[in-house]
Amino acid sequence: MMPTDIQTILAGYGSCVAAVSGGVDSLLLAVVAHRTLGRGAILVHASSPAVPAGDAARLRRTARDEGFAVREVDAGEMRDPRYLQNPVDRCYHCKSHLYAALAGIARDAGAAAIISGTNRDDLSDYRPGLVAAREAGVRHPFVEAGMDKAAIRAMARSMGLCFADIPASPCLGSRIHTGTAITPQRLAAVDAAERLIRERCGLTLARCRIDGDAARVEVAPEILHDPGMRAGLEAAVAEIGRLFADRFPFLATVDLDPRGYARGRAFVGKP
Repeated sequence: MMPTDIQTILAGYGSCVAAVSGGVDSLLLAVVAHRTLGRGAILVHASSPAVPAGDAARLRRTARDEGFAVREVDAGEMRDPRYLQNPVDRCYHCKSHLYAALAGIARDAGAAAIISGTNRDDLSDYRPGLVAAREAGVRHPFVEAGMDKAAIRAMARSMGLCFADIPASPCLGSRIHTGTAITPQRLAAVDAAERLIRERCGLTLARCRIDGDAARVEVAPEILHDPGMRAGLEAAVAEIGRLFADRFPFLATVDLDPRGYARGRAFVGKP
């Protein structure tokens, strides 16, 4: 069962190309677009070192379960020096490449709209990618339906979708401090560290931030105050240090951040 508003909005497009990253917003958009438009919804995933491996795997599982095809593209941001320099508007350059790739697919297929999983909560934050979306004429069905993140999770839950309560999963580039260059190796180090923390400690929320040659692991503050959990975390961080020494020697240190997790800590210089 799906709320009528979002179905009506998608049906009104007639056909679309949807950007699907593998997070809860874009996964729900993919499911609803497919169920509403069938083959009229072309679902596109940008393959990139900046996408967490778990997100791509979750998307493929959902596609298999729902019976839709996913077209994977290389949007090309990893060849753009403006993106790789990691300026404060890094996301603008990334999304500009993504939407250019989707526009080409839409033209070839005769699709009427390019759509994204942006929701109302995103509009109150500094998101340079929304500028790129506006320039490309991207539509945001959840915004048009007046839906925020809580409404999206509630809708996914009501539909019995297994990803309804997964934690937020921004791109791995968001873990690299503004001004520290984006490289495939740094992105791989972040992904490896976060997967290790989740697997060893059973956590759903973990971040590895990189600033120059230093890395810091962030988890929920309350976990740091649990002696048993903290001991396990410290052991996992030590294991990350050994992993980095072997695979990512450009990272000189890795520590557990005593402040705990805070959203957007790597983002420096926001207007």
